[in-house]
Amino acid sequence: MTLLNYPYPNLIAHRGAGHHAPENTLAAFRYGAQHGYTMFECDVKLSKDKQLFLLHDDTLDRTTNGQGSPKQQAWADLSCLDAGGWHSSLFTGESLARLDNIMQFILHNRYQLDIELKANPGEEYETGKACVTLLEQHYPFTAQSHYPFLLSSFSPLALQAAFDHQIDIPRALLLHQWHDNTFDLLEQLDCRGLITNYQIISKSIVEQCHQQGRFVMVYTVNDAASVAQMYDYGVDSVITDNMKLMQSHC
Repeated sequence: MTLLNYPYPNLIAHRGAGHHAPENTLAAFRYGAQHGYTMFECDVKLSKDKQLFLLHDDTLDRTTNGQGSPKQQAWADLSCLDAGGWHSSLFTGESLARLDNIMQFILHNRYQLDIELKANPGEEYETGKACVTLLEQHYPFTAQSHYPFLLSSFSPLALQAAFDHQIDIPRALLLHQWHDNTFDLLEQLDCRGLITNYQIISKSIVEQCHQQGRFVMVYTVNDAASVAQMYDYGVDSVITDNMKLMQSHC
């Protein structure tokens, strides 16, 4: 069984361009787009002064020349960090990206974006609420048009905040390991889809989701054989770090 009117492409670029460019930067989104991708995944959290920006880790150390928790720093300081030099000299000086600027890139090019609510510890609900508020300011949800943004999270609390403040914006539950209450959570949070670690997915899980009218995405699949296996299971979309995969799936 496949879902009718499924709105997303079957390949999605992880953190903009996977390992090919500094993750979660505008340069990464441009790289992914140049290689044919039209939907992207990113990670979003709050700065000290409550600006939404892109960063995966709980600290700045791995992907910037900064240190420590971003929740202790204002956006004015975060925006001056080098978020590209760690990757390669080609991207030295690339800055952290604020979510509203990435949204403008998505909307201008008619792309799509999976926004993972990757909150700082203790800010799960606040981050979900802030993201919905920003989306509604820039691109209010309307049932009459295709909506380009998807909200996802490992945190039920972040998804609950999104549900509480704009019930119609599409949501997906992220899952690294299977839990017995997964289908109950999907129902409780009114999620349209499930996004799982590809190593835990099965045909039966996909079929059950589809029977409930929910889509299934998997992360992070980087070789063609594994991608083919996911499609054989009936998975709707694959999130990947490998920008070269698009060449064999066009």
